[in-house]
Amino acid sequence: MNFIAVRGKGNPNDEAGEYKKSITLLYSIAFTIKMSYKGSHKIKGYFEYVVPPLEGFWWQDGVEGIDYEHKENFNFISVIRLPDFVTKEEFNWAIQEATNNKKMDFSKVEFLKYEEGLCVQCMHIGSYDDEPKTMALMHEYMKANGYELDITDKRLHHEIYLSDPRKCDVSKLKTVVRHPIKKASFILK
Repeated sequence: MNFIAVRGKGNPNDEAGEYKKSITLLYSIAFTIKMSYKGSHKIKGYFEYVVPPLEGFWWQDGVEGIDYEHKENFNFISVIRLPDFVTKEEFNWAIQEATNNKKMDFSKVEFLKYEEGLCVQCMHIGSYDDEPKTMALMHEYMKANGYELDITDKRLHHEIYLSDPRKCDVSKLKTVVRHPIKKASFILK
C-alpha cells in the first residue's frame, strides 16, 4: 500500500509536539489530492473518494513492545493511505501544490510504500492507555493459533484510528491495533 507519511518523535499528547504538526501536514496533502479534480490538474484514473482514516506506526528505541509510561520516548510514522491512482509523480505534484497554496513547509512529508504482511489485529475500544489489555488478548490468540510476534525495525506496532479523539468520548474511541506475526518456530528437545 502507498501512504502519505510523516516521521517524528515525542509524546503524541503534547499540543506543541511533532505529532500534532504531522497531522496537519498529512491532511493538507490528503485533501490537496482529494480535491484535485476541482482544479486544472487532472490525475489519471482519479475517482472521488473518502480520505481514509489516520494511521500510525509506533516504537520506542530499546524497548520491546510499548512503554505507555514514557510517551516522550515514542517514535512514530503517521500515515494516511493513498488511493492506488496516486503515483509518486502525483504525490510530488500535491506537495508542490500545497506548498504554493498554504505557504507551509512540507519537506517532512514523504511517499511511503509499505507491505505489512501477516498480522493479528483487534478492535480496541476505549483509551489508548488501555491498549495493553487488548494487545495481551491478541498475543494469547496468536500463540494459541501457532504464531509468534514479529515486530522488527521494519514491521511495527500499527494503529488505525477510526474515531476522532477531539469529537469522541475517550471511552468510545475505536482503534484497530495490528501486530505483525509469523509462524511459530518450535524447538524440539
